[in-house]
Amino acid sequence: MNFFHIIPIHIIFNSLLFLGINTYAQNNNMTQTFYEHDKYLSSDKLEGRFPGTKGNNEAAAYIKKYFKKYGLKKFDNNYYQPFTLFVKEGINKMKSDSVSTQNVLGYLEGFDEKLKNEYIVIGAHYDHWGWGGQNSGSKKKEAFAIHNGADDNASGVSALLCILEELSKAKVKPKRSIIFISFSGEEEGLLGSKHFVSHLPVQKDAVKVMLNMDMVGRLNEERQIYMGGAGTFPNGLELMKKLGECSTLNPVIHAGEVGGSDHVSFYKAGISAVGFHTGGHPQYHTPEDDIELINCEGGALVAQYIYNALVAIANDPQQLYFINQD
Repeated sequence: MNFFHIIPIHIIFNSLLFLGINTYAQNNNMTQTFYEHDKYLSSDKLEGRFPGTKGNNEAAAYIKKYFKKYGLKKFDNNYYQPFTLFVKEGINKMKSDSVSTQNVLGYLEGFDEKLKNEYIVIGAHYDHWGWGGQNSGSKKKEAFAIHNGADDNASGVSALLCILEELSKAKVKPKRSIIFISFSGEEEGLLGSKHFVSHLPVQKDAVKVMLNMDMVGRLNEERQIYMGGAGTFPNGLELMKKLGECSTLNPVIHAGEVGGSDHVSFYKAGISAVGFHTGGHPQYHTPEDDIELINCEGGALVAQYIYNALVAIANDPQQLYFINQD
């Protein structure tokens, strides 16, 4: 039997108390912050944040501004990780072409002299389908209109920025270092996360767990937060269940069922990965996915849950390693 499997889960959970977290308290400030981020990122001004466009670049600059504001350190003296992708003709009023876009990333250094050399990654993609088009992933290809993607995935980025702000206020930082990243090119096939995993700024074996948020803005009446991949690291299932017991949310937890968003790129590379979402809806990949339908109070509750999970994992005393769920 592996010793690390039998460390009591309360030891992990106590790391939350050590960091003085206000566990699952209703946070009106976070609700407002979530709303403000989502409103900007899903505004018509950004025209659906399609890679290679002004709106995509403005979204990246917005995220970068908050990464800098809340004290994240740069890799290679840059918050951007540029890459190129190929766009099929007919998408977003474009002819076939290669375009430049970028992941946005930074890190918070851990305080433990040994564990700070290990990294937890938390991320959310910021791109969407722009104006749609015949070769796009739009569910209404005939409707050539802005796909604002308020849930997909302005909501995930809003949660990411709320979590970062909350972490910046913590009096004691987690033991492990944390990489915050917002991916571009997710809709075209997880291209930003694939690029990041292929060009990691740290050693691959130092990356222990990845947490991903994709569509977390439509919390339902049952308050269900869905997650896949909770069994890809030691005691992950137990931790997520324990966090749920102290929350007003109802976590639907799967050990496997890793899903189809950016965390899959990490899982396929042998890195533990958990994906969070609040479920599908008829407005998915249509021009109707707008801010008016976002549950910002729910988004804040989801952000708080994932924040607590992030801190518990980053401060976990046990060894973290990949557990295959295929």
